[in-house]
Amino acid sequence: MSERMALMVGNWKLHFTHIEAIAYVQKLAFRLTDDDYARAEVAVLPPFTALRSVQTIIDADRLRIRYGSQDISAHPSGPYTGEVAGGMLAKLGCTFALVGHSERRQHHGEDDALVNAKLQAALSCRLTPILAVGESLPVRQAGNAISHTVNQLRAGLAGVSAEQAADMVIAYEPIWAIGTGEVATPADAGQMAGELRAALVELYSAACARAVRILYGGSVKASNIRSLMAQDDIDGALVGGASLDPEEFARIVRWPAQS
Repeated sequence: MSERMALMVGNWKLHFTHIEAIAYVQKLAFRLTDDDYARAEVAVLPPFTALRSVQTIIDADRLRIRYGSQDISAHPSGPYTGEVAGGMLAKLGCTFALVGHSERRQHHGEDDALVNAKLQAALSCRLTPILAVGESLPVRQAGNAISHTVNQLRAGLAGVSAEQAADMVIAYEPIWAIGTGEVATPADAGQMAGELRAALVELYSAACARAVRILYGGSVKASNIRSLMAQDDIDGALVGGASLDPEEFARIVRWPAQS
């Protein structure tokens, strides 16, 4: 691990009503200690319908859990039925906005240009983008995983300044490992994180690259988080299914104790 503060993000996806979200946050907060918060920044990404409830319980109890959105509109306002603008998310106290997740790319046809527009929308509202990149199994089998993923990074960061990039978060999620139980080996995940950081050096500077936090996502569990966190360029995790259990997610947050 480096001097970068670790970041553990729970992506709830299409789970939890606003009432269930309140119960979850309370359970997670009960399990986390001062030592846990000293070790890692902890965040959850609820569905849009639960954001206000999560904000209310976190503010009322002065909890140290951060939260953000699973998506963001590329538009600040207008006739865009069903979309949620960055300004709305900022007013709800969100810290993060996830952009470019493979499920958005796959199921909603989001291309690199739209991902970049959403990232720019997040930055314009002072939200911290979590830019998700990653390759499919055929791309990896063809030996093109690194070039494909680095190209996604470059496209996602088009028009982003070094100052803006330094505060961003990158999440590497190999598509074939999301929700499948499969996980990239720690060495493979670490290699890709290193390639992404090297690309940041080329795009910006070594100082900028050192500041950016790179997460790994894809079937992360308490049983494998320690080996992933041992990789020099991995600074945390974007956790899907395992984050739905507050006890399991708390165990991921305190990864040094895991085997």
